Amino acid sequence: MSKFRFAAKGPTGSKGRIAKGIRTLLLTALATTALSGAAWADLNVGVIVSATGSTAALGIPMQNALMFMPKEINGEKVNLFFGDDTSDPATATNLARRMITQDKVDVLIGSGMTGAAIAIAGVANENGVPQIAMSPIILPEGTDAWTFRMPQPVGLMAKALIDNMAAKGVKRLGYIGFSDAWGDFWVKEFDKYGPSAGIEMVAQERYGRADTSVTGQVLKLVASRPDAVLVGASGTASALPQIELRKRGYTGPIYQTHGSVSADFIRIGGKDVEGAILSSGPVNVAEQLPDTAEVKAPGMDFITRYEAKYGEGNRNQFAAHMYDAITVLEQTVPKAMETAKPGTPEFKAAFKDALEHGDPIVASQGVYRFTPTDHFGLDERGRVLITVKDGAWKLIQ
Repeated sequence: MSKFRFAAKGPTGSKGRIAKGIRTLLLTALATTALSGAAWADLNVGVIVSATGSTAALGIPMQNALMFMPKEINGEKVNLFFGDDTSDPATATNLARRMITQDKVDVLIGSGMTGAAIAIAGVANENGVPQIAMSPIILPEGTDAWTFRMPQPVGLMAKALIDNMAAKGVKRLGYIGFSDAWGDFWVKEFDKYGPSAGIEMVAQERYGRADTSVTGQVLKLVASRPDAVLVGASGTASALPQIELRKRGYTGPIYQTHGSVSADFIRIGGKDVEGAILSSGPVNVAEQLPDTAEVKAPGMDFITRYEAKYGEGNRNQFAAHMYDAITVLEQTVPKAMETAKPGTPEFKAAFKDALEHGDPIVASQGVYRFTPTDHFGLDERGRVLITVKDGAWKLIQ
């Protein structure tokens, strides 16, 4: 019998209460599954998020959005198996292996942490199990055959920021980012697009996700006299460099990534993050989009349903990624079932094939059209530029 496993210690405060409520719902669902037994054709879905640890600001909203997981798809019961990777890639690896070998999952969803998502991708590729990644991970060629991503690719988002920098006359860019794969991704994409836009990276500093001070790094950045600064971080930790830059008297433009777009970024940064420029998925400013935008209707649907449960203003792009992952399941599983039943290797292969050759999937964060050579499946319809104005997100036209 499969079991849900949760970390012994969970988040506290209002978010902790929300996460606790979701855990209760999941445990109730498990009890029902255990009593009834799992039919051979049940769809088993494994979800791994960072509900605790350094990336909890991303993982908790994803966990919250599991309330939208349907009880059945195409007439088949959905069994949900949940794991908290505690923002640790090794834990994510172990959870993925357990879900595949013991829980016999047909699809893996997760994680929001870059390192953890990469770890799960390795297990998914090794075992031939589709993974819907919740981080825009970049994998070595030949190792991502089974991995599809919900978040926008870094290159798509970086290009939007670089175009804005060029329009503002930025020539010298300072960079501070995480000392891990997420920070590396942004340097790599800047190196691809920055020079052709006439922008030079004159300083590059790094810090850890759990660091509480970046004073030394910021002093070096300021000394390099950049025209603008890009923060390659995510979650609440992305506010730290911006707060320190303003404290040290830096008045130039500060750019942030789509990993920073959450209410907690504004709450923690306060007045210091006013005017920050961020690449973002469109769901955070869905009301501000033109009516012709394909993503507006599903974006408003997500906002209405999510905020009805968690309160006005609590929309979150990380929760929206989970919402969109569920949309992908609902539209892809029926196609895969035309070939095979869940619980078989043939179904996993059919699910992958259905994603790579299916119709566009219109969702809250973009229009997904995966192909055998593109497992991101997003274009410019999946990105906008936003800023912080008066403590709220404002679309940059």
